[in-house]
Amino acid sequence: MPLIDPDAAIRASGPWTHRDVPANGARFHVVDIGEGPAVVLLHGFPTFWWTWRRQLTALAEAGYRAIAMDLRGYGGSDHPPDGYDPRTLSADVAGVIRCLGEPNAVIVGHGWGGLVGWSTAVLEPETVRAIAPVSMPHPRVLRKAILRNGRQRAAMNYAMGFQLPFVPERSLTSHDGQRVADLITSWSHDGAWLDDEASSAFRSAFMRWPTAHTSVEYHRWAVRSILRPDGLSFMSLMEAPIQRSVLQMHGAHDPMVLPASVDGSEEYVRGDYQRVDFESGHFPHEEASAEFTAALLTWLEALDRP
Repeated sequence: MPLIDPDAAIRASGPWTHRDVPANGARFHVVDIGEGPAVVLLHGFPTFWWTWRRQLTALAEAGYRAIAMDLRGYGGSDHPPDGYDPRTLSADVAGVIRCLGEPNAVIVGHGWGGLVGWSTAVLEPETVRAIAPVSMPHPRVLRKAILRNGRQRAAMNYAMGFQLPFVPERSLTSHDGQRVADLITSWSHDGAWLDDEASSAFRSAFMRWPTAHTSVEYHRWAVRSILRPDGLSFMSLMEAPIQRSVLQMHGAHDPMVLPASVDGSEEYVRGDYQRVDFESGHFPHEEASAEFTAALLTWLEALDRP
């Protein structure tokens, strides 16, 4: 299936409303549908807001205001040259929540979006009602797994290749972004879910320059900050326990963030902690969409009970 114009992919039509929201010195593209308690959906690498298309409509039908956001450097949001660290990204999310007129929101985040969810709960707690990290352990638990588990280091070895200048950007955009589809398929338990429509959407959105560069900047910060003061300071701040409810959602066959690497995340949570594993790889909200959405809605309903 040929690629469509990146802007057409990013502004995909549907029952939702597209908005451009100013926050934290930048402009963010969000998709908004429904009325009720706010649920903010954060995508990971290498996708964009559209990865939540099924959950958006299901949440709205269940009585929630569902807001899917393009993170800094992705999709229709601004692509500034810096700010790809968790502190800035958390301030982005908190600013968007406030700008949309919400006092707080439940944050559901996949991959990098999950790391931002963990971070926002600590750094901007007044804007966070609860979090549901997807395919992402607590940051300190993930760091420990990478340092101590050779299999986990090998699974994330692609991030080391992203430290090179220029080369990752070229590999991600060559052949109409074919590597984007290849990465998604290789991180899935069964890549059959990535049909022609989904492949075209993710590749097309990624071809909007400079998404290939700014998305890689997340990974460059993560590796290069390990021994820098900003990285050490962030990890120190993340020692603080989270005083919110947490729903940990993970794929039992995730080849990129191994299920065992999630173990221990509950030690940083003082609110209610639940974990649900799905018969999927790294993208349970896509691979096991019905089961994922049902588990999310059940948890959200419990949050609303007295």
